[in-house]
Amino acid sequence: MSKTRVLVIEDSLTVRRRLVQALTADPGCEVVGEAEDGARGIALCESLRPDVITLDLILKKGNGVEVTEHIMAFCPTPIVIVSASFNRGDMIKTYDALRAGALEVIDKPTGDEPDEAWARRFVETVKLAAKIRVITHPRAKLKPSPPQVRPPVPPRVRPTERIPERIPERIPERIPPRAPVVPAPMPLADTGTSHSLIAIGASTGGPGALVQILRELPETFPLPVLLVIHIGQPFGRAFADWLDGMVPLPVFEAKHGDLLPPPGTGRILMAPPERHLVVRGGRLWLDDGPERHSCKPSVDVLFESVATEIGRTAIGCLLTGMGKDGALGLLAMKRAGSTTLVQDESTSVVFGMPREAIRLGAASRILPIGDFGRTLLALGRPVRGGNV
Repeated sequence: MSKTRVLVIEDSLTVRRRLVQALTADPGCEVVGEAEDGARGIALCESLRPDVITLDLILKKGNGVEVTEHIMAFCPTPIVIVSASFNRGDMIKTYDALRAGALEVIDKPTGDEPDEAWARRFVETVKLAAKIRVITHPRAKLKPSPPQVRPPVPPRVRPTERIPERIPERIPERIPPRAPVVPAPMPLADTGTSHSLIAIGASTGGPGALVQILRELPETFPLPVLLVIHIGQPFGRAFADWLDGMVPLPVFEAKHGDLLPPPGTGRILMAPPERHLVVRGGRLWLDDGPERHSCKPSVDVLFESVATEIGRTAIGCLLTGMGKDGALGLLAMKRAGSTTLVQDESTSVVFGMPREAIRLGAASRILPIGDFGRTLLALGRPVRGGNV
């Protein structure tokens, strides 16, 4: 079996040695090159054609986002971001790199002593990324081409109070038990649409896919959006802020006990890191239960609760991602009468979660990523006469 050929781009000699040490200790990996700056890293990528690249975000010559954009434009290669920057500003740059085509992000080793658990996680992440087939990334082609026609989202003044507000009564810490009878679909008279809510799940490749979809939904879009994306700690903390600056609808991290926004309240509420997002009894709950498919938050957990609580008036979207999370939940939504949309293989960075959903028969429609926005706009459009 051939070894995974790795190029390491890292400006710190100490950290670079730790990365190389972890990789060379694995018999399935071979470090074919090392670079301390972006220019050298790009040159080595073009000459060595590695299977995968580990890339620091902050470099002496060129930052990680610019290096990612160049590599994905001229020598597309799986990229794993390795970062020690946990302040919100630097985490925003991490999401920019993921949107530009990087596949995964992992924290740098800390301390001087070997960390076997970190080394195993790091090597596993690199080897998995190397198996992913990447293509020239469309956003990476912006240089030196003219800028995108679509203007950037203007800055938005975020409200001083959260919307929707939580009821000022005492919120139970535990999620209430599921009612024995599925409640009737939430009323739709506010918007006249036949749908009341959108639930979206994504993993590897998700940041770019989400921006492409959600930028198509204007501030006047009437349906609330619930979102689960797999981004591990500590990098998930600032994702809502990053996405809020990229799309027209306001983005919040869901809080335990939030009221479920009614139709006519277009906004995006996403699961925080390390908590499942559950819909029950007209509220959003954060569950500290066990992982599903090694994921927490899990797309399946959200989708299954939406299937039970919302049913036919919900829309489920399963996007690019590794593994199977979300497939069974989407099937439950379809069986409950929901409209279910699945990203196609040609536009998925990783066709794992979508493939499993299609295999199970969970997809009402299979769409390229470019068709999701207009499809959701059509599904959220008022029905003639305001009747379902």
